[in-house]
Amino acid sequence: MTNLTVRIKKLIMRSLVQGLKCLRFFPLPAIHGLGAVVGLINYLFNRDHRAHAKGNLNQSGLCNSKITAEKMLFKSTIENSKGAFETFAIWFKSQLEVLNWVKNVDGWDAVEDAINSGKGLIFLTPHLGCFEITSLYYGAHYPMTVLYRQPRQAWLMPLIAAGRQRGKVTLAPANSQGVKLLLQALKRGEAIGILPDQAPLEGEGEWAPFFGRPAYTMTLASKLAQKTGAQVFMAFGERVSWGRGYNIHIHAIESGGINTPTLLNAEIERTIRQCPTQYLWMYDRYKIR
Repeated sequence: MTNLTVRIKKLIMRSLVQGLKCLRFFPLPAIHGLGAVVGLINYLFNRDHRAHAKGNLNQSGLCNSKITAEKMLFKSTIENSKGAFETFAIWFKSQLEVLNWVKNVDGWDAVEDAINSGKGLIFLTPHLGCFEITSLYYGAHYPMTVLYRQPRQAWLMPLIAAGRQRGKVTLAPANSQGVKLLLQALKRGEAIGILPDQAPLEGEGEWAPFFGRPAYTMTLASKLAQKTGAQVFMAFGERVSWGRGYNIHIHAIESGGINTPTLLNAEIERTIRQCPTQYLWMYDRYKIR
């Protein structure tokens, strides 16, 4: 790659970042409106996306005569696009402004009880709704360590670090050092956050059914829960229509509820069924890294 090409690439990336930063000036209805327009374009013209997402929807068994796979695909494409735009807006806006978007939190009493027990908390947040808002909300009140995987685009890493490490949130890389940080946080009685439906690297998971099809599933969450006795929660931020904000849903899982990958996937499925159109159906859940 020539020096000129490198300079051009850096200029494009710098311009893109500056453009995304402009989202901090927009209210949430405008951000979601812009996302809906881009989502419509994606639905109409991105055939590869449609085929992959529709295949996952048909596999899920959530579609029927009233809500066909095509209708579900259309709605989820719009919602996923809203999610992309809201992510950058959340990263660039002030923490106070973002927290004002949270309209309701279900299950917070159970969270307070778990904090008082001193055994630590494990928050599992699938690719459902707004999964940036949950850690930001918790981190505004209590310490939390969140596991992340290095993005393929290097220019995203500084944005991720600045956008997510706010309040009392700390990031932990998805490697042995990161796992050590998670374990230390749990031993201190603090909370950790993990994406439970993210495809793990080879050797870091087991095969288990996910909506009736084998999916390579992480074992990290269950190992940490068994080792520390931490209380496990499923959590997601439901996107309210017309940019009115988010409702955070937190569900406590009984002891042993995720002790196997099969049980973990069952809990993820149960959570997705609460709001299926806001799940990231285009994500390749059935791959192995």
